[in-house]
Amino acid sequence: MSTIQPGDSARSSEAPPRIKVVLAKVSMDGHDRGVKVLARLLRDAEMEVVYLGKFLPHEAVIEAAVQEHAQVVGLSFLSGEHLAHTRRFAALLRGRGLEDVLLLVGGVIPRGDIPALLEAGADGVFVAGTSLDAVVAFIRGRARGPAGG
Repeated sequence: MSTIQPGDSARSSEAPPRIKVVLAKVSMDGHDRGVKVLARLLRDAEMEVVYLGKFLPHEAVIEAAVQEHAQVVGLSFLSGEHLAHTRRFAALLRGRGLEDVLLLVGGVIPRGDIPALLEAGADGVFVAGTSLDAVVAFIRGRARGPAGG
């Protein structure tokens, strides 16, 4: 005969914690339709998503990731400044000791820039037209511990 302890039934029926994703547009890149669609689709995939908006400094996005205990930060680009911003953002992120936070970069990015973005510190790069299933599978397979947690 087994004994049921107070709270056992609640623990056994709890859903696993949802992956927390922070999405943002940095610097003067203001085209945000794609990242807003992505935010909605990731929510539909049972992820918790915080879209911070556009025209943000790198430090504000990193601070939000820490405050939100995010496991994933996604930066969206259209402006063509993805290499410089990714390099700087990754250095600041790692400088805060957030090596476990998955850094994703996406948007209108030439395929030829993918190796340089990965070398600059992005953990994953998603060009326009990437399937949602591919993005979700990548995040689920690679998400690690939360920022600041």
